[in-house]
Amino acid sequence: MLVAAAIAPGLVACGGSTSGNPTASTSSAPVKLFDPCTQISDDALIAAGAQPASKETGIAGVHQSGWEICTWRGQKYSLGIFSTGRTVDEFERKDGNVEFQDVAIAGRNGRQYKVEGASKDLRCDVVFSATQGALQLMLINNAVLRNPEDPCVLLRRAGESIVPVLPK
Repeated sequence: MLVAAAIAPGLVACGGSTSGNPTASTSSAPVKLFDPCTQISDDALIAAGAQPASKETGIAGVHQSGWEICTWRGQKYSLGIFSTGRTVDEFERKDGNVEFQDVAIAGRNGRQYKVEGASKDLRCDVVFSATQGALQLMLINNAVLRNPEDPCVLLRRAGESIVPVLPK
């Protein structure tokens, strides 16, 4: 449940509302999102330091419209993977997403950032552009650990086994 509480601010930070006049849409069916819960192998999760059996879908088990979300616990941290039709630019424009910087994980360029109000010692996020929109990795250190490692260092390390299986 602690993970769900920590995830929600990041998801809300990416949420938004539309204002103004509606416009006609010429788009076809919604884009099929990558599902991290079913499309990431147990081997990749174990290599990333996560326990496959600890899988939780959505936020506290509740599906979020426009997202495919999966989290796993490990001994030192929890790892979340979010899949959405939103863009990296939308992540960058949202209030509360701060300290963006370029990062490369497993040879793929992304944008590392923090969520305002989240402990810098506990959480780090990276978002990657993808044909479907964006893919986000989130790492939250176990809050009971004394002197936890930098979550962004851990996320880059865990991402080495996860990022290669994410769609471009």
